[in-house]
Amino acid sequence: AAAMFFWLLALLISSCLWRAVVPLQQVLAFSVPFAVILQELFRFLYCLLLKKARVGFQRVVSPDKDDTLKVLTRNPHTMGYVAGLGFGVGSGLYSISNILSAISGPGTVGLTDVKPNYSHNFILESSFMSLCFILLHICWGVLFHAAFEKKPYNMVLIFYVIITHVLVSALSLISTILPALITAYFVLCLSSTIAFYVAGGSLHNLKHLIKRTSGNWE
Repeated sequence: AAAMFFWLLALLISSCLWRAVVPLQQVLAFSVPFAVILQELFRFLYCLLLKKARVGFQRVVSPDKDDTLKVLTRNPHTMGYVAGLGFGVGSGLYSISNILSAISGPGTVGLTDVKPNYSHNFILESSFMSLCFILLHICWGVLFHAAFEKKPYNMVLIFYVIITHVLVSALSLISTILPALITAYFVLCLSSTIAFYVAGGSLHNLKHLIKRTSGNWE
């Protein structure tokens, strides 16, 4: 909930900026980088807030109890995951809300008054794009928190998050959405792989998990 609140604050400020700066209203593509930068700025502020909170958690966690707070203090990537989930849910709900409002009448796949250069599966494609953004925000949250975990900060991960966020956001403006979907899900696969290794995952751990899961099913 707190992460979603920070995302909403970024949305509010970017909306005020879009309203105040007239050139941003004329060309939507110019407003995308500003919105992304503001989101990443608030992600950074939320990351700092969580780091401060984790210090407080470490003081109250009892060493002889299996407390839930131990997971947060020992594994900072959990906080990144939770923060990314909050950002992702906020982004997904906002991006799909207008489409859900448009289909509140009779249940139909596609839009009846769709433009000729738009797909008739616009609703389904938009849903997949919203899902991709939710999952990407989770990966970006893990990567962003990992980048600020130790000094010196990992600038490669920071720039990767910002550049891929701008790229996928710009892809959402393309009218032919299928190529944008393919590219966005490629970025998702790449980001999830990097986040997996950054969080301490490995190929050996993955094989062990698969064997363990298959053994439970037998």
